[in-house]
Amino acid sequence: MNVCYWGDNYRSLVATPFASGYSGDMPSQLASDAAAAGAMSAAQHIDARITDLRDWRGAMLARVRALIHAACPDVVETWKWRGVPVWEDHGILCTGESYKAVVKLTFAKGASLEDPARLFNASLDGNVRRAIDIREGDAIDEAAFMALVRAAAALNRSPRAKRR
Repeated sequence: MNVCYWGDNYRSLVATPFASGYSGDMPSQLASDAAAAGAMSAAQHIDARITDLRDWRGAMLARVRALIHAACPDVVETWKWRGVPVWEDHGILCTGESYKAVVKLTFAKGASLEDPARLFNASLDGNVRRAIDIREGDAIDEAAFMALVRAAAALNRSPRAKRR
């Protein structure tokens, strides 16, 4: 568990894997320090974001979160950049941002991923990232989305990714 110190506040940046207790090698003293300081885990931050949205964006963020975990059970949720949900597996898979009109899922290495279902519809001009903007009423091709998440995890685990 990484803890960032801002003034006198502790902020948890790395969470336990979704829907299961942490079973890794987190030092117990660090865990108890964070708990004593009242730090929220990344999963708790994401839960709060979903609840706070109170509209279709919260429901969509919850749905894609569940799909990410179904596609990549070892994914770790993190909370970065002052409030952005991030899903990681040997590096960033994607972020989940909510805006007034869209839920944006940005894949860190999206330009290197095959997208036969053409889910990527934003940030198409860059050399590295690709994004999916989901608007109210949009349906997501769940099988294609899960395949994209698996491909992102495989890319992060590949020897090619480790050379960078």
